[in-house]
Amino acid sequence: MSISKEARKVTTNTIQKMKAAGEKISMITAYDYSFAKIFDAAGIDIILVGDSASNVMAGHTTTLPITLDQMIYHAQSVVRGREKSLVVVDIPFGSYQSNSEIALASAIRIMKESGAHTVKLEGGEEIIDSVKKIVSAGIPVMGHLGLTPQSINKFGTYVVRATEESEAAKLRRDALMLQEAGAFAVVLEKIPAILAKEVSESLAIPTIGIGAGKYCDGQVLVMHDMLGINTEFKPRFLRQYLNLNEQITGAIHRYITDVKSNDFPNDQEQY
Repeated sequence: MSISKEARKVTTNTIQKMKAAGEKISMITAYDYSFAKIFDAAGIDIILVGDSASNVMAGHTTTLPITLDQMIYHAQSVVRGREKSLVVVDIPFGSYQSNSEIALASAIRIMKESGAHTVKLEGGEEIIDSVKKIVSAGIPVMGHLGLTPQSINKFGTYVVRATEESEAAKLRRDALMLQEAGAFAVVLEKIPAILAKEVSESLAIPTIGIGAGKYCDGQVLVMHDMLGINTEFKPRFLRQYLNLNEQITGAIHRYITDVKSNDFPNDQEQY
């Protein structure tokens, strides 16, 4: 039976079993209680408290400015709205790159203060020591390879990664290293679909794709993009399921009109 049809909590073990059974994994970002509650009730497998909150919640142009305290705040809000979904929290830029001790301290704070279930780190070989230390402390880790937004200043662009064989080879190695270090899953972002297929088939742990094609074990999208709240970001990989920007704008226009015409509130809407 599909996990989404069962009233049981999704765990890292559940995700592993889904890969083994060939069942695709659904993942979406959320940053507050209200949307987390809706997504959880709808049956989403994983809720990612993404550092994309820096963009969609705070209005920054990159994910770099968001702090550990801010990520914990968003994670706390999401966890309160969750009953069954697995909650993954991004460790933000500057909170794990310098050394593994700082990485572990950041992960522990997220787990203790938010009640989330796992953390996510960007990078491969460069952060393997941190992954090992966090996992050894009993904290599940999700990896993230390909386009890693925290490294935007290094890349200088958000174009597709690993199109050259040298970078593709490194990504393959990094994926295996993350698995060996104890990661329970890995996000593959904006890489060629054939490479994502190769990596997914080579790993025992699940892959979650975003702009990485249909061969990954699961998919993730940013809620503001797929619900049409953010209308400025329309990459090829994005399927927009709603146009909430248009619907909300229309509702606000009607509200303004009703207030100014004294139609709202009417006799039935007052005490």
